[in-house]
Amino acid sequence: MSSIEHGKRRLMGLAVAGGALASLRLRPAMAQAEWRPATVVRLINGFSPGGSADQLCRVLAQPLAARLGQPVIVETRTGSGGFVAASAVARSAADGHTLGLATMGMLTISSQLRGLTLPLDVQKDLTPICGVAGIYSLLVASPQAPFRDVPELIAYAKANPGKLSYASTGIGSAPNLAAELFRSQAGVNIVHIPYKGGSQAVVDLIAGRVDMLIGNLPDFLPQVRGGQIRPIAFAGERAAPELPDVPLIKQWLPGYSVTNWFGIVAPAGLKPDVLQAWSQALQQVLAEPDTRSRMTELGMEIMGGSPQAFRERIDQDRERWSAVIKSANITLE
Repeated sequence: MSSIEHGKRRLMGLAVAGGALASLRLRPAMAQAEWRPATVVRLINGFSPGGSADQLCRVLAQPLAARLGQPVIVETRTGSGGFVAASAVARSAADGHTLGLATMGMLTISSQLRGLTLPLDVQKDLTPICGVAGIYSLLVASPQAPFRDVPELIAYAKANPGKLSYASTGIGSAPNLAAELFRSQAGVNIVHIPYKGGSQAVVDLIAGRVDMLIGNLPDFLPQVRGGQIRPIAFAGERAAPELPDVPLIKQWLPGYSVTNWFGIVAPAGLKPDVLQAWSQALQQVLAEPDTRSRMTELGMEIMGGSPQAFRERIDQDRERWSAVIKSANITLE
């Protein structure tokens, strides 16, 4: 055999070996993309049937099932502000067959409230997968309130300290913190009236027993459309398509922005290939026109993003609300 032929065979052997090595290196990544659930998937919702969280779960369930080839069943377990459901998720096998819907308050606020004992550690016992929906937050007022816009609200509150009141869905709730952030940045004294739930707060707002509320648009959109509640300004970065003419609070308080959100979580210890598969499936479903249309009808905006982006959002909001909780001395003790 000539030296030239020997060199060619040697190069061919190296190429084959290199190809085999590249194939071995690619195989784990290919396996990650190929994971699919082997049986029914549970999507556990911790909030009332028919509410925003329940409706969002049902918007996501059907297209997820179509993409992954297994039924996605919405299972409702209410109680403890969503933590009954979150505990059920945390106790489940980390095999990709149990997911949960979590709120911004659950993942960033609750663990920081003094006097509140949680049944799990949200940072250790859950795997964040994807932020799915931002909820438009709106400052609304009673029809009897002595203001019609943000400047009039601030002026009246400064001239009459302690006379205005705001409702929330409980001490330490997202509406409580949103109003405290407004109160701090506006430099006004507004009295907090906590309620055990949003429905009674809305009833008292309509009746004029409380002056204002900063809450989730889907919770009172029908009353706004019906003229029973006065929309004042959106608390987030943009107005909802349903109310495009309502201004933003940040036009008068530049540093003010509040967006509540929902995200999908799984038990701790989820394998990387399973995490990646669910992340991809959720991104695809959130990009579908029908999903986007149905979420818009619910007063929500698409979030999306990678698991890493979702973890970063959780960390940022946890730090932000921690400062508000400390500044307002919010405690359940």
